[in-house]
Amino acid sequence: MEKSNFTCDLHTHTTRSDGADTPMEVIQRAAALGIRVLALTDHDTVPRRVYSEAGSETDLPALAKAAGVKLLLGTEISCETEVEDVHIICLGCSWEDAWFSEMERAVSVSRRESYQILLKRLGEDGINITWDEVLDNGGHPIKEKHVMKKMIFEQMAWKGYAQNWKQAKLMIKNTPRYQIKREKPDPAAVIREVHRTGGIAILAHPFLIARHAEKNGETMTRKEYIDLLVEAGLDGIEACYTYDKTSYEGPLSKREIEGFIRENYEGRVEIMSGGSDYHADQKKGVAHPREIGECGVTEEYFYGNRLLAGLVSKAEE
Repeated sequence: MEKSNFTCDLHTHTTRSDGADTPMEVIQRAAALGIRVLALTDHDTVPRRVYSEAGSETDLPALAKAAGVKLLLGTEISCETEVEDVHIICLGCSWEDAWFSEMERAVSVSRRESYQILLKRLGEDGINITWDEVLDNGGHPIKEKHVMKKMIFEQMAWKGYAQNWKQAKLMIKNTPRYQIKREKPDPAAVIREVHRTGGIAILAHPFLIARHAEKNGETMTRKEYIDLLVEAGLDGIEACYTYDKTSYEGPLSKREIEGFIRENYEGRVEIMSGGSDYHADQKKGVAHPREIGECGVTEEYFYGNRLLAGLVSKAEE
């Protein structure tokens, strides 16, 4: 296992959402790769210090500290009903605040309802996937509240309806009848609540947002849409990201995208963030999966940034 390109990875997932590694496995893998700062950012779920499994409990920050890793607990909230792939990474919040538990409950309900409608429409077109198969998650069973659309994409690939999960995602994304709009939090409201609870809000993978976004019957460019989020108080934007291993359809390389983000937003937001979006996809047979630390930020940048460095102090309180 080679050392990572970056020692700070601010975007990863575990079995608490659609990752295949437990939180302990992600921490241990990160330590083996030389990661010094790691953020666990599972989708739409309240992060918790303790992980319980088979009757045993693990204090995650303590485990990370023993391995030489500073652990940040966060969440990645899927926002914006009308625009796909608007995700905000939230770090350093007061997670016991009732807003987060209500968000988790509401998102779980909207996911279940919309994804079951999607499976019905897929079945009508000869793409037969059951809810039980989605919950089995390729031999990595999950609770219903943790179901993510990516798990449907993976089932489509495993059953031969698509070459891989990325192709399946594009098939769903580009077929109007499969666009089941589920209720998602408003991103400006998310930014406001994150700030109210003492945290920071970072826009994840900005170039996965469509080049032209439709909102309130109005068409705007991706940049115009992101500008609205900046005006709403966004603290950071993910500049360094694994676009080459996702469903990104554009012509730019990930380095070119990073250059665009820096040129247009450095100085307008306080954080140029970075993360791998690690999911342990190697466990699901994905070729060339994302790796922890493949994208991220340097320790020098992390500790030199007022907001990011402050997260460590909060985590240690």
